[in-house]
Amino acid sequence: MQRNNPVRTRFSWPLRLGAALCITLAQGAAHASATGSADTAAAPRQAFFGELHVHTMNSPDAFMLNVRTTPDDAYRFAQGEAIPHISGVTIQLRAPLDFVAITDHSEYMGILPRLFAPQGELAALPIAARLTDKDPERRQAAVLEVLMSMGDNTPMPALVDKALRQSIWQEYVRSAERYYRPGEFSTLIGYEWTSSGALEEVNLHRNVIFRSSDVPKQPFSSFDSVEPRALWAWLDEQRKHGVEGMAIAHNSNLSNGLMFPSEVAFGGEKIDAAYAALRQRNEPLVEIAQIKGTSETHPLLSPNDEWAGFELLEDLLGGRGTRGEVKGSYARDAWLAGLVMQEQQGFNPYRFGVIAASDSHNSGSQVEEDNYHGKIGSADGTPETRRGGSFINTHHIKYSSAGLAGVWASENTREALYDALARRETFGTSGPRISVRFFAGTDWPADLLTQADWAQQAYAQGVPMGGELHHGTGDSAPEFLLWAAKDPSSAWLQRVQIVKGWVEDGATREAVFDVGCADGLSPDPATHRCPDNGATVSLETCDFDRHKGDGQIAARWRDPDFNPAQAAFYYARVLENPTCRWSTWDSLRTGLPLPEDVPATLQERAWTSPIWYQP
Repeated sequence: MQRNNPVRTRFSWPLRLGAALCITLAQGAAHASATGSADTAAAPRQAFFGELHVHTMNSPDAFMLNVRTTPDDAYRFAQGEAIPHISGVTIQLRAPLDFVAITDHSEYMGILPRLFAPQGELAALPIAARLTDKDPERRQAAVLEVLMSMGDNTPMPALVDKALRQSIWQEYVRSAERYYRPGEFSTLIGYEWTSSGALEEVNLHRNVIFRSSDVPKQPFSSFDSVEPRALWAWLDEQRKHGVEGMAIAHNSNLSNGLMFPSEVAFGGEKIDAAYAALRQRNEPLVEIAQIKGTSETHPLLSPNDEWAGFELLEDLLGGRGTRGEVKGSYARDAWLAGLVMQEQQGFNPYRFGVIAASDSHNSGSQVEEDNYHGKIGSADGTPETRRGGSFINTHHIKYSSAGLAGVWASENTREALYDALARRETFGTSGPRISVRFFAGTDWPADLLTQADWAQQAYAQGVPMGGELHHGTGDSAPEFLLWAAKDPSSAWLQRVQIVKGWVEDGATREAVFDVGCADGLSPDPATHRCPDNGATVSLETCDFDRHKGDGQIAARWRDPDFNPAQAAFYYARVLENPTCRWSTWDSLRTGLPLPEDVPATLQERAWTSPIWYQP
């Protein structure tokens, strides 16, 4: 097993033009500008890695599956400490994170531990007695009653007392304050709004993250409204009172097409300019990967993308095995739909960036393939139970060990991180700490990537990921700069790609370009694909190939099919060499046969937020 290796590179920092640097140039000139980026060159930015979606015992589903670790435990885990797991082992990250947000469900947040506490303030309630009944059937019936009231958005009045909710929420604020160390470790305050739209199995969930410790008196929950626009309107109202917050959508892959509608929003409202503006103000980001699968794209939507089938989970929530609608459920499809709306109606509700997160309900991120302990307590806490299913999902084996949020910020503080999230200068990874930069612009010097301040020059003369590029006069294509560096504890990089989406003759189009190859290889000019570099991984030991791949890959690229009159988006994708999937690690350690319904290996990756080109 290869871990904790120093980064091997074909060129030193600053990057040198060499075998791993692919350059494609075109003639002409363009002009670039970015909304909200006037200060981008003022302070150097660095990549911070963190977790914006983790649950503790205060989430009802986690507590019901025997999780007993607290927000304090989650903060300690994120800082690199070991914490207990329901299976009897301790769990610990290989290296601490830079930031974390505890996002327990706002519905019944912290209520179940109080119901089970013999001397707690809720111990006298009839439901508390039933939950602790010695008869397992009566106890199970009470558990289902509580969980069903969440799913149906019909709260039990005694469990949503306003004063109690506010008291519990203030405990979250105090806990976050205890662990916040500006400049070293940031604790962002947040929670999960858990709407299923009052529809069985459908996921419309959002995580809500606040900029500072100035937060509302209590969270807005799906008991208040199941409609996303109501959540966004509430965030607007909080902003009027000086409270800055945002929503981050997750598991659009399990939304049955409702996360990114094209004509009518959930609730029957027609999608118009007002809807688009409301969504853009309050929901700048979407999770592109997490334990419950990836939401980049799907083979049915992107049949010409060989990497579109990565870590898919298609069964809707509830453990019934229902396959969800693909259209309207994936990020790339939404970006394309947004371009169509922009062209035909003059607005785009889907100009969002990406992060990744875990959605672990074990108080600790489960993002390392060889260190995976399941998603939620006793449901999948052992290698054996991970091969089954439960009321949550029919196939725990299809869960992913993912993911992490990457943020380019000037410092590790709540405010700096939040501002980077808001301007979409973010990327997501499937778990490894792959660093990636992505810029678009023009008039960069030919030797830019050999200069120590190349990134600052790129900021000054272009736009970073998440930005908008506005084309001026002339017909030349803008130039894209893409740089990626491996996680020192993970496999070597194999290739870097740029994915383009556009609208032509009223129809959506997409293309994937390999723009940088490892091992001195170059993309084929006809297929735009790197040759196979021959990297392998042993299924007997899970040792990955230490002789193939690069520690860093950089590219300068111009779109060979650029049309200056055509709006488009571009985002970067970075792929590692193959490594063992967590399910293979389980088999290696236990002697269980390799599962047949998931691949034995995978290519870990990173995705950037897009850059939108606007004529």
